[in-house]
Amino acid sequence: MANTYSQLNIHCVFAVKGRENVITKNFRDDLHRYMFGILKNDGSFPLAVNGWLDHVHVFFELPVSMPISDQMRMLKASSSKWINDNKLVSGKFSWQEGYGAFSYSRSQRDNVIQYIMKQEEHHSKLSFKTEYLELLKRFEINYDEKYVFEFYE
Repeated sequence: MANTYSQLNIHCVFAVKGRENVITKNFRDDLHRYMFGILKNDGSFPLAVNGWLDHVHVFFELPVSMPISDQMRMLKASSSKWINDNKLVSGKFSWQEGYGAFSYSRSQRDNVIQYIMKQEEHHSKLSFKTEYLELLKRFEINYDEKYVFEFYE
């Protein structure tokens, strides 16, 4: 699209179906690199990809021609296929439906990247449920608890 310019910094968060702790150290970094490549190949500009045992955070510049929902559908489908094709978990892997999407200004990018890259440290003190609900509250997003990710204590 000629003469169309944007800078859409998007932070998305999504969880493993059933909140299983299956994204283990033996393939976690490879998964994050693979997701980075998917984002790049889809025309997004990846800024950070990281997560923990049961969820992933991705932060990227979204091209003006791509809806967030399309990018997330492709990212989740491609990454779950990669996990299954490589038999990295026992049984069939899939992501939970849905995701959280949050936008940030350019001046906030470094802080968001640092936050995402320190997931292991965050989750030594904080549950994913607490983290996710805090994001929803910080962004003043109204939500119905029955439609928020399945959380297991």
